[in-house]
Amino acid sequence: MERIGVSGAALIDIDGVLTVDWQPLPGAVAAMERLRAAGLPLALVTNTTSRTRARIAAKLAGAGFPIGEDDILTAPSVTAAYLREHYPGARCALLNSGDVREDLAGVRLVEVGEGARGDVDVVVVGGAGDAFSYAALNAAFRHLQRGARLIAMHRNLYWRTSEGFDLDTGAFLLGLERAARVEAEVTGKPAEAFYATALTHLGAVASETLMVGDDIETDVLAAQRFGITGVLVRTGKYLPETHRSATGTPDHVLDSFADLPALLGQ
Repeated sequence: MERIGVSGAALIDIDGVLTVDWQPLPGAVAAMERLRAAGLPLALVTNTTSRTRARIAAKLAGAGFPIGEDDILTAPSVTAAYLREHYPGARCALLNSGDVREDLAGVRLVEVGEGARGDVDVVVVGGAGDAFSYAALNAAFRHLQRGARLIAMHRNLYWRTSEGFDLDTGAFLLGLERAARVEAEVTGKPAEAFYATALTHLGAVASETLMVGDDIETDVLAAQRFGITGVLVRTGKYLPETHRSATGTPDHVLDSFADLPALLGQ
């Protein structure tokens, strides 16, 4: 395997790269320990919207990963920063499966079914799940018809579970956009703002950083467009057909995250 020299930092996706259904993938814990021992600055960057940063850190640490809360950057935490900067004081109707309010500090939140009088400024769409009922989606649609802005934490179409692929937010977001004739502002991966926030978090520069992910478009090619070295792993949601039909070519392709230390010469 050809080694590469990355002196800056590493950005690492979680679901499908380190874990599936929060169970460590083979060799992932040992690989993370090697990166930590080598002193490589790193951040776990995830579009996960079902858990707070604290709960994610606790879950990973319990599985053996040498990870703390400060090592994790989530789509909800980046979304909160975006809303505070661009929509300060806005009344935000949240549609999300999972409680991430702890990571949305400083954002004025209401349930998506509230605000029937049209006093919702922003509809914030998080991760799909049982909360994405017809009633909730229709309420979001009505807010958008009344002029509310649409913010999406991500537009992933699906994710991998132990039982196979499950639908994610993107499948519903496309319908809301088409029906309401609006375009969502995306704050999580693959938004450039997400990667810029991650680099700032680490004090790193794009040209000396790599991104490891299982989603060729959202994780890898999006990072490459931002000047970050892209590393695709053949785990999680990876499919040969999506690899072949992708809009670009990853800088590196690995069988799994377990191979990353060898790629870096660690």
